[in-house]
Amino acid sequence: MGPRGRARLSLEGEGETIGIADAHTDPDRGRGEAGNFAPPFTGKRREPYRTWTRPRCSLDPTLGFSQSTPHPFPSSIAPLFYLTMSFPQPYRGFAEAKYHKLTLAAEGVLLLSFNRPPVNAWIDPKWRELAAILRTVRDDPDVASIVVAGEGRCFTAGLDLNEQSLGSVIAELPDGARKAIAMRRHIADFQDAISWFEHVEKPVIAAAHGVAFGLAIDIMSACDIRYATKDTRFSIKEVDAGLAADIGTLQRFPKIVGNDSLARELCYTAREFDAKEAREIGFLSKVVDGGRDQVVAEAVKTAALIASKAPVAVRGTKIYLLHSRDHSVEEGLKYVTALNSALLQSDDMPMAMLAVMQKQTPKFSKL
Repeated sequence: MGPRGRARLSLEGEGETIGIADAHTDPDRGRGEAGNFAPPFTGKRREPYRTWTRPRCSLDPTLGFSQSTPHPFPSSIAPLFYLTMSFPQPYRGFAEAKYHKLTLAAEGVLLLSFNRPPVNAWIDPKWRELAAILRTVRDDPDVASIVVAGEGRCFTAGLDLNEQSLGSVIAELPDGARKAIAMRRHIADFQDAISWFEHVEKPVIAAAHGVAFGLAIDIMSACDIRYATKDTRFSIKEVDAGLAADIGTLQRFPKIVGNDSLARELCYTAREFDAKEAREIGFLSKVVDGGRDQVVAEAVKTAALIASKAPVAVRGTKIYLLHSRDHSVEEGLKYVTALNSALLQSDDMPMAMLAVMQKQTPKFSKL
């Protein structure tokens, strides 16, 4: 192997090549030793080495070291060893999902699909499960961005009005005050479940197809980015069911579209609007030809690009955008000053700068 070689990584027991790691020969160390390989970097000064071992992988034995051998890398950048894995694959972080299908669609990208046929209508156990999933995903370093879609015929047709359990709960209570307290608690829990698309602190892309009625608008309004197929139909449907929308549409949707008159028209009338109008008013950023598969593919493509960026920077950006939405410019500047005084101390920024200078793609540590 010459001054610059390629080390092939294989999954144990399968013998399948799943990644390649660039390596440089260190003239200060002997060939065939662990010290023989370090990632490329510029400058004459050699930085102190640290050791790193990737679990569950083994290196080609012709290179002279194995899975258990520590590999040295400069301390200023993360290891450049990376794995290319096949996608999609099942998401193992939340095995108990009943009403959602969870898939790792690309590296760092979770595809969260509503899965309650025929129209993905919502009942209490479904939104409680959603909140539990998003709480898990928030703390999972293997997920950097999320795509939300619907299985089958549509994104979601909203609430399942035939199976709402709140009526039976409050019917058992003796007076109006106790009924009101129980209902208030139920609504607050429901609101919090949908707000977890914001609380998760990772970018969420909604990919809608078919119909997106009622609660669909609450959900999409809580997402960061919104795509849809060109034949998707939207409606803020709650007034047709005899209630005012109370899970987030009235608070988020007007700020998204920036047209108070039109927002009120759509909320008061429950009239349908198509993807073309949704994009014109700023609710969607992309309209995709084709069906569910095509819009999900576009969303995954964007989500994968986001997942490749510095995770501290991406998470901080989402936090700042959400804060700025509901605060003044001055308050937002003070907030970002306070938090960035900590976040700017991450390894991601010098790593990104070094990668730009070396014309390489950085590989950031997970968050």
